[in-house]
Amino acid sequence: MIINDLIYLISKFIDDKIPKKYSISFQEILLVSGIFTVASEILAILIIFVVFLLILFIFLSIIFNFDLLISIVLAIAIPPGFLACIIIYKSEKRSENVEKSIPDFLRQLASMLRVGLSFENAMEELSKYGSGPLYDEIKRSVIEIKMGRDFNESMVAISARLKSKNLERTFKLIIEAKKTGGNLADIIENVSDDLRELNALKRDRKSSVMMAVIFLVISAVIAAPFALGMIGIYSSFMTSLGKGSELIETSKIAAGSYIIIHSILAGLIISLVMYGNVKKGIKFSIPLLIIAYSLFYIISNFGSYFLAI
Repeated sequence: MIINDLIYLISKFIDDKIPKKYSISFQEILLVSGIFTVASEILAILIIFVVFLLILFIFLSIIFNFDLLISIVLAIAIPPGFLACIIIYKSEKRSENVEKSIPDFLRQLASMLRVGLSFENAMEELSKYGSGPLYDEIKRSVIEIKMGRDFNESMVAISARLKSKNLERTFKLIIEAKKTGGNLADIIENVSDDLRELNALKRDRKSSVMMAVIFLVISAVIAAPFALGMIGIYSSFMTSLGKGSELIETSKIAAGSYIIIHSILAGLIISLVMYGNVKKGIKFSIPLLIIAYSLFYIISNFGSYFLAI
């Protein structure tokens, strides 16, 4: 109950202080990702986690003599980074589910048109029996059309909410076919077959590049942290002999910077190899960066104790 009251108070404070346009934008991001929680409550939970990690990491840094600045940065960065990973992951999964369901949806739609149903009635029938993000949006669209919204606008809005290029192109073709009087059933079925083949090609592409992806992951989270972590061990060894220098300390900072850059680039390359799109690399870069730098930090600071044992 205490936690719930605390979340309520913080979320109420956030609602009062943050401009509505920012909270609405963040809420839209959550909804697109399939997270049906009030934005202010998510931010309140995030703040609580940051405060908790700050106290915990500062306490651990005092006990184990960690770098206090790094502990504070990690405590502040981990909860937002974790939330960003969840949002990106759920958004990607939702998009994948939509893309997979489009061909079946279109084939069913074409079949209903062939038996004599109008396009609007066929959409309404499909909305009753289907499940998933696509069918949820179809249900919403059917209700909007019944309330008087223009059919074309409603179709375009579905693709905009789901952020699907394939769906956008499909609905544009349907709208143009309705205007010109083309055979809707044949057009929709042809689009369904094309999208099914496109999905199969995407699956083949992913499976064919998995070895390259595995190599990049191993190099980012195992090879680089272990190899560069030895620089920290060497620095500790030289310092214990009284031969420390600014160059040795600088090399340790340079190694950490390399780990950060290498992890980010590895994530971007994985995204490029798997999807042909660098923008999706953030969902790989964040976890690779956290794992790689954590291993590097542990090895460079505590590796000498393990070797001494």
